Amino acid sequence: MSWKKTVLAAGLGYAAGYVTKQQLNRNQKTTPEKALVKVKETFKKLGPISGSWIYMKPETIEKNGLQYTAYHGGVTRNIDGQNKQYEFYADATTGTVIDVIESI
Repeated sequence: MSWKKTVLAAGLGYAAGYVTKQQLNRNQKTTPEKALVKVKETFKKLGPISGSWIYMKPETIEKNGLQYTAYHGGVTRNIDGQNKQYEFYADATTGTVIDVIESI
C-alpha cells in the first residue's frame, strides 16, 4: 500500500468518526442531574435556594402547542422567612427550563 492510499484511508476514517460523533451528540439527552444543576443555577440568580428534587424519568408535556420531552422537578426557596416551593419542567435534551409553577 502506498503512502498516498494510507493517508487517504486515515483521512476518510477520521472524517467518518467525526460525523458519527456529531450525530451521537445531537441525539443525546442530558442527564436529570445535569438538568437539575442548570435549573438551580437559574433559580440562584433570583436568590438562594434551600432544596431541590427531580424525577429521573422524563415525561412528555405540551406547552404553547409544542410537545417536549421533559424532566419534572422542584425547588424550594426561602423568601421573607417563608419557604416557597416551585415546580418546573426542564427540557430533557438541553436542560433548559420550559415551565415554572409556584406550588401552594
